[in-house]
Amino acid sequence: MKNKISRNIVITGASSGIGKALKDAFIANGDKVIGISSSEDDYVCDVTDRKKMEEVFADIAKKFDKIDILVACAGFGLLGAIELTPFEKVQKEYDVNVMGLISTIQLGLPLMRDNGKIINISSVCALYPLPFRAFYCSSKSAVSMLSDCLRMELSQTKIQSTAICPCEIKTNFSKNRDKNFETNERYGKAIELSANGIASRENKRMDINKACKIMVNIINKKKLRPQYTMGKGYKFLNFITRFTSKSLLLKFSTKVFYKKEK
Repeated sequence: MKNKISRNIVITGASSGIGKALKDAFIANGDKVIGISSSEDDYVCDVTDRKKMEEVFADIAKKFDKIDILVACAGFGLLGAIELTPFEKVQKEYDVNVMGLISTIQLGLPLMRDNGKIINISSVCALYPLPFRAFYCSSKSAVSMLSDCLRMELSQTKIQSTAICPCEIKTNFSKNRDKNFETNERYGKAIELSANGIASRENKRMDINKACKIMVNIINKKKLRPQYTMGKGYKFLNFITRFTSKSLLLKFSTKVFYKKEK
């Protein structure tokens, strides 16, 4: 069923994965969706290119006057040991996942009016630490924290901010993850074995269409909660962590996700 009133929705990272699924769903609902991504889209722009992003949003302001919903979805994954991952790759991770999101908010928010919504796509990895996923987990933790702070700052307006933490979804995200298997005597084959352990769960990932439907339903809510966690297992884990010590949580996660040679 299409919306009676077409909304202007800006989505970064709209050319693939979750971003593309959301774009297609909102277009089908009758909304005007403006996609921004580093490959083919309405605006071809890397979110890390501040000058180009300024030009993009200036053009959006000219053509569409206002933004009703801003979805910050651009991001990528990085795998490797903290000690051994090349610094330039770490810089790129934070530039895309954190600084790109900040640029999106800073440039998009001035174009928003009453009842606007800012949707920050975080991850369940923001909630639960994983070995050899430190940079992705911490960058998404930053996304969630930025979203919370923004919500507080906008508390005297009618613009809402929320973070959606998707579980594993069947997209090319894992395939496109930057994998750094460089190791030393400290880790042995643990980095690669741990990565393979998580990859073996590929068939258990949530279907992209189901995930998109859940996210669209969240975004369409009149009143947004500060954060949404997707996946029944993760919702339960998020609940029990409130009553579990961090030491116990880290021990459990290490046992499950740190794979070593037998």
